[in-house]
Amino acid sequence: MKYLVFSISLVLSLITLGQTITNVEGSNYKFSKVAHLDATPVQSQGRTGTCWSFSALSFFESELIRKGNKNPDALSEMFVVRKSYENKADKFIRMDGKINFSEGGAFHDIPWVIRNHGIVPFDVYNGLVNSDSYDHAEFFEVLNGAVQGLLKFGTSSSNGISSNWKPAISGILDAYLGKDIKEFEFKGKKYTPQTYAQSIGLNMDEYVSLTSFTNHSLYSKCQLAIPDNYNWGDSYNVELNDLMSTVENALSNGYTVAWGADVSEKGFSFKNGIALVPEDLSTIQVAGKDNKNYSDAGADKSSNAFLSPVKEVAVSEELRQKGYDNKTTTDDHGMHIVGLYKDQNGTNYLLVKNSWGTSNYPKGYLYVSEQYFRLKTINIYLHKDGITSDLKKKINLK
Repeated sequence: MKYLVFSISLVLSLITLGQTITNVEGSNYKFSKVAHLDATPVQSQGRTGTCWSFSALSFFESELIRKGNKNPDALSEMFVVRKSYENKADKFIRMDGKINFSEGGAFHDIPWVIRNHGIVPFDVYNGLVNSDSYDHAEFFEVLNGAVQGLLKFGTSSSNGISSNWKPAISGILDAYLGKDIKEFEFKGKKYTPQTYAQSIGLNMDEYVSLTSFTNHSLYSKCQLAIPDNYNWGDSYNVELNDLMSTVENALSNGYTVAWGADVSEKGFSFKNGIALVPEDLSTIQVAGKDNKNYSDAGADKSSNAFLSPVKEVAVSEELRQKGYDNKTTTDDHGMHIVGLYKDQNGTNYLLVKNSWGTSNYPKGYLYVSEQYFRLKTINIYLHKDGITSDLKKKINLK
C-alpha cells in the first residue's frame, strides 16, 4: 500500500458542502480554518485495540512530512504491536501478573519499539495473515491464554519456567501477525529494522507527553496511573490552560499532536463528525453501545447539538479532575490532531484524524470542541518544539 499525502485541499473537499465546511450533511455548523496540517490517509484498525499504534504512527508520518518528506512510507502498525506484545509478556511474567496485559498501549510505546527494535514499512510487514482486515479477537484470546497459563504454571512449579516460553509466544505472533522481520529489501535497498529506523531521520528523544491532573505536582514529570501505561512512561503535568494553548501553538507552527482521550461520552459522535459537551445532555439520544475496544463508530447518537451550535459546559480544572477521580473519564482511545478550526460563534474546534476507516462522514475525521478536549483529554504527545519557550522553562525541558 502506497501512501499519498492527504493534502489540505483534499481534506477540505471531503468535508465541505458547497462553500461551507461542516461536520455532517445537513448540519448548521460552519467551520473556518485557523490551521490545518498534512497527514497520511486514514486507516482502519479493524476489530482491534491497537489505536495507540495507528494514531502514533500517523503522528510520526506527519512528522516526516513536516521534516520535508512529502510522500513518506507508510509505517507498520503491526510491527510495533508485535514488539510491544513481546515486551508486555516479559513484564507481565516478571511482575507475577501484577501489571496490565491487554491490546492497549500508549504513545510512548512507539519510541520504545523504535529505540529497541527499529521500525519497518507497512509494505514489508502489514500484520495481515489470511485476511484483508484486522480482527484480533481470536488472536488475543490465544495470546492471553498462553501468558496467563505460563504465569499459573510458573507460580506453582518448584522448578520455575523454562526458556521455551519466549519462542512459544513468538510462534503465536508469527501465526497471527506474520513472521518477524530481521532484514528486508525495500525500494532497492537492504535494511534491518534498526537501519531503516535510522534512515527515516526521526529522533525519538525529541518527543514528549503532556497531561493535566491535580493529583500530580504541577510542572513536573509524572506517570499516568492508567492500565495501558504498562511501560511506565513519563508525562509532564501542566495546567489545563497550558494543555489547550500547547495544542493551539503547535498547530499554528506546523506541528501535529497525538491525542489520548475518553470517547465513551454521549457528546462524542463519530458518525456525526463531532464531539462536544452540551449543557443539556438529555437532548442526546443513544441507541446501541460502543464495542469494548472503541474500534468503530460505536453507538448511534442523535441530537440537535450535533447539527447546530449549543451552549457547552465551561470546563474547569476541578470538573476535569472530578471525572478522572471518579472514573467517568477513562483512557479509551488514541487519535491524531491535525487542524484548528472555529465555528460561526468563534468556538475553537480541533480537527481529529481517527483510525476507524473512512465510511463515516467526514471521511475518517471529526471536529472536537475545546470544552470536550479540556474535559476528556488523558494526554497529548508532540515534538518538543511545538511547546512554547515559556512552558518549556516551567517544566525544565531543553
